Amino acid sequence: MTTLALVTDAWHPQVNGVVRTLDTTREGLEKLGVTVRMITPQDYKTMPMPTYPEIRLALTTPGRVSKKLDSFAPDYVHIATEGPLGMHARRWCRRRAMPYTTSYHTRFPEYLRARLPVPLSWSYAFVRSFHNSGVGCMISNDTLGKELSERGFKRLVRWIRGVDVKTFNPDVPPAITDLPRPIFINVGRVSVEKNIEAFLDLDLPGSKVVVGDGPAFATLKAKYPDVLFTGSKSGEELTAHYTSADVFVFPSLTDTWGLVQMEALACGVPVAAYPTIGPLDVIGDSGAGVLDWDLKAAALKALDIPPERCVAHAKGFSWESSVSQFWDNLQEANRAAGHAAPEGRPG
Repeated sequence: MTTLALVTDAWHPQVNGVVRTLDTTREGLEKLGVTVRMITPQDYKTMPMPTYPEIRLALTTPGRVSKKLDSFAPDYVHIATEGPLGMHARRWCRRRAMPYTTSYHTRFPEYLRARLPVPLSWSYAFVRSFHNSGVGCMISNDTLGKELSERGFKRLVRWIRGVDVKTFNPDVPPAITDLPRPIFINVGRVSVEKNIEAFLDLDLPGSKVVVGDGPAFATLKAKYPDVLFTGSKSGEELTAHYTSADVFVFPSLTDTWGLVQMEALACGVPVAAYPTIGPLDVIGDSGAGVLDWDLKAAALKALDIPPERCVAHAKGFSWESSVSQFWDNLQEANRAAGHAAPEGRPG
């Protein structure tokens, strides 16, 4: 039986695209017959991340993480985040000459700069060193890959994301029926790095809705009393909020993919976004959304997009393909590094 140690500082009860991606990937690998052993903050005492208390940082030592990894005796190691657990696992791998792969989920330097006056060059030096010492860094799209390559990142491999079209579909009755239309919605973490105010400041007809929670929730709810802030939603209730909307507005400049875009499309809701990393690759020239540096213009133009086009585009992204690509990347990177781990598909 093939064993994968999957190390992540982002995990439940956090609600975000990274956690959903990793959890779905874990489930998919286990269906293939892989034994996935997790190392997450749930295993340790934690403290709230400064300026972002919803994110809990693991309080542990390299020795405790090493002991857990030793007990796993993994055939493969994948380190998903550059946090405390990721750094401890990296140390274990390097001391044992154990190859490991990584994945680049968040534009951490830009995220940090949105909160603290830290030069991008410093942050990128750190994350570049972290990922380059692995045998492969999985990225969600080619636009991000080009940018990271120009910054000196090496051994980048594509790992697409998927969307659960059974959960997210246009047939779920809408949760919001009493607001003036059109309804423009945003779903995700309510935090400064998501650039949500770029959406909230738009002069748009109808109504605006924000679904999600986060450190900026109370501040923005007080500042924008005409906007409906629903808090966090999940499952069919989340789908019902998507299907309530006419346009999904995605103002983020720091996301590397934006899983919520795909969820909106699967629900038949067109996307309006900036032409930047994530939207360029999710939407592209599909006609399922409008990309424009004038976000208001994009939102208004997106009203004319038929829901059927959005659903058809979303169906081109499956979690089965995503999990398969992750597994193939993992094996190929380890083979290239001369690591004699079990080959082929498990199960």
